[in-house]
Amino acid sequence: MVRQLALCVLLFLLGSDSFTAKVIGVIDGDTIVVLTNDKQQIKIRLEGIDCPESNQDYGNRAKQATVELCFGKEVTVQKTGVDQYGRTLAYIYVGDLCVNKQLLSLGMAWHYKQYNKDQELAKLETEAREKKMGLWSQPNPTAPWDFRHNKK
Repeated sequence: MVRQLALCVLLFLLGSDSFTAKVIGVIDGDTIVVLTNDKQQIKIRLEGIDCPESNQDYGNRAKQATVELCFGKEVTVQKTGVDQYGRTLAYIYVGDLCVNKQLLSLGMAWHYKQYNKDQELAKLETEAREKKMGLWSQPNPTAPWDFRHNKK
């Protein structure tokens, strides 16, 4: 009984919300569009990170980093949920490389602590800050959520 339960949990964690697709669009640093094997287009918001807005400092650089990491490539999508706008939330992998984590390491994103409590993501942001990577090379970078709030 315990063995069956463990197998069910393992299958749930590994399979049902993971699929492969091709990245056919990069909307901004943290939002992409994928095409599934059955030709379905899905808009994906990268889980746990928030990149600068397009019209914000480092917005275009963050988008370009995402393009370089995954555009035109086959990826594994590990779905974590759906956001308030109907976008799929997910971790995106190109082989073993997690795009979400790489963007943090490059200093192209903030860890979105309000919606994600992953300590590894928090650590990657802290390390990028300490090394003054990407947007952290600026004296006072503005978090995207503050930038959006100030525009209203």
